[in-house]
Amino acid sequence: MSTNQSEKQSRKTLKEEKAAGKKRTKPVASKKTVSETDKQTRKQQKVKQKEEKRKNKKPRRRIFPIWLRIIVVLIIAAATLVAGLMIGYGIIGDGVPTDALKKETWQHIIDIVTKVE
Repeated sequence: MSTNQSEKQSRKTLKEEKAAGKKRTKPVASKKTVSETDKQTRKQQKVKQKEEKRKNKKPRRRIFPIWLRIIVVLIIAAATLVAGLMIGYGIIGDGVPTDALKKETWQHIIDIVTKVE
């Protein structure tokens, strides 16, 4: 029987019982036993689902590994620092951009900040 046919059949029997004046009785079970069994089966179902997910899960293969990402980010950060120094010293500060990378320039800046002559 298909689902629709079984539903029709159950509705038909309900109508017949009502017509006959019979009351349908449900089996009486204590609330604790029903809820406890439901909880146990739900827990078991969750555990089974987790196990199935673990078994069916494909290992994740990263095309761009994390260690390489860190290295690339550090290189980009260093490049932007150097570019910022050169732009700030050469274009904004009216100096020669390559002078921003010389040790003498930084020594002079440190002397000015610490006021050492």
